[in-house]
Amino acid sequence: MTTDTLQWTAVCAATDILPDTGVCALVEGVHVAIFSVGREQALYAIDNVDPKANASVLSRGLVGSLGDRIVVASPLYKNHFDLRSGECLEAPEYSVRAHAVRVDEGRVLVALG
Repeated sequence: MTTDTLQWTAVCAATDILPDTGVCALVEGVHVAIFSVGREQALYAIDNVDPKANASVLSRGLVGSLGDRIVVASPLYKNHFDLRSGECLEAPEYSVRAHAVRVDEGRVLVALG
């Protein structure tokens, strides 16, 4: 599926997400965490539910990097999730889905992956 054929959902204004933080949005019934990272404010979206805790908390985690990977640390068990792929670095069985995200006319849009 190309980005042209994805079903995009507007979730917030791009200015609503402060740099190096996340927000949660409900997209087609799925809790999605959207992050704005760095000076360039690159956007990433992953499932918001921490699979180990079964709690919708990843958007409240700390954003940082481990090596060349941009990650968020779960506020509950401190597992690190790669924001590009959703992979859980400590326990791959707890990985989450990554989603397509873009900005169009100042609005953040997410398409489930």
